[in-house]
Amino acid sequence: MSSHRHLRVRELLKREIGEAIRRELPVEQAGLVTVNDVELAGDLRLATVFVSILGNPEQQRTGIALLQKNRARVQGLVAKAVILKYTPQLRFVMDDSVARGNRVLDIIAELEKNSPVT
Repeated sequence: MSSHRHLRVRELLKREIGEAIRRELPVEQAGLVTVNDVELAGDLRLATVFVSILGNPEQQRTGIALLQKNRARVQGLVAKAVILKYTPQLRFVMDDSVARGNRVLDIIAELEKNSPVT
């Protein structure tokens, strides 16, 4: 069970990482990058950042590559905005949960369309 402080730090990091990405990465190249969630280690030294990228497959590949390339820059901006004893090391991971959720909704809609009305 996460502590209240742990949850607050996660939300703060999520917001600040999103702002740093918005300022640093050009949308034309990287697509629209959204920070879906941040998972923190218990000691707050490692943060796994789950991102989704809206755009074509090329923009998604470029976006995750740009995130990994600019990780230190984004981490530095977050360190200036969020005062913690240790700034967590960021690790970016593609989050396809939105796409999977849309797929499930499409399947449900198709089933409802094909089922007989009683």
